[in-house]
Parts: sequence; C-alpha cells; structure tokens
Amino acid sequence: MRFEAKLKELGVELPEAPRPVAAYAPAVRAGNFVYTSGQITMVQGTLRYTGKIGKDLTVEQGYQAARICALNALSAVRDLIGSLDGVEQIVKVVGFVNSADGFIEQPKVVNGASELLRDIFGSAGQHARSAVGVNELPLNTAVEIELIVKVRG
Repeated sequence: MRFEAKLKELGVELPEAPRPVAAYAPAVRAGNFVYTSGQITMVQGTLRYTGKIGKDLTVEQGYQAARICALNALSAVRDLIGSLDGVEQIVKVVGFVNSADGFIEQPKVVNGASELLRDIFGSAGQHARSAVGVNELPLNTAVEIELIVKVRG
C-alpha cells in the first residue's frame, strides 16, 4: 500500500517538517536508515502538551501528545526522503514521558505513537520500542519521541 494514500484515507495530515530548537538536524539518513531527533508536542510553533503525566496531564492526554510527536517525526522523515512511500519499516520507537513521581504507565502513553504508526504502515509499522519515564523534558514538553526508520535504497 502507498503510505501517503493511507494518511489521506485515515484523515491524518502531517505538519510542516519540524524546525530545530537547538543545534541539531530533525532527521539524518545513514545508508538505508533514517534516525529522527527527539520530536516534541509542537503544533504550529506552540507546545500543545506540557507538564508531567500523572500529575498535570492524564494518560489519555499523554497518548495524544505521543501521537503529535510521532506525526512530527514522520514529517521529518518525509522532508528528508521526499515521501513516506519510501519507508520500508518502522524499526524502533523510543518514547520519553515526563512522569510524575510514582507514574508507571509510560507504555500506555507511548501507544499513542505506536498505534498511529501501525495504522499508517500496517505490518511495516510493527517496531521495537522503549517507553521511558523521565523527570524532565526540554521546554517542559509532556512527551518526546524518536524513530529509527528503514527506507528503500
């Protein structure tokens, strides 16, 4: 299936490619792999979700935050390779969750990214994953997501 067409079918619109907020590239290609920098909950230049999951935000809000991060990461991939149709496999998702003390539901939050990738890429969206709780994230964003993506030669 063509993944760009699948986005349209799902009614999902990718944002403009993210602009770095420091000294890094949003995504880098090394051979047939694209590594994204950590993408945060930025929507049209504004952080959508800030604070700690389990204190300031609910698991559902964290799930939506992870989804935004994944869309930003996919936008960085598309900007680098030209089209998501060039994706062969989503290899790995790394999710960082700005967590309140005692919060242990990071996997449920990062599912916002994982389920979106599965919906878009089907079996090519099946990936390895880490869901890590952290004390703080840049700009007090609620979630940060990185992708490793295998692309066609």
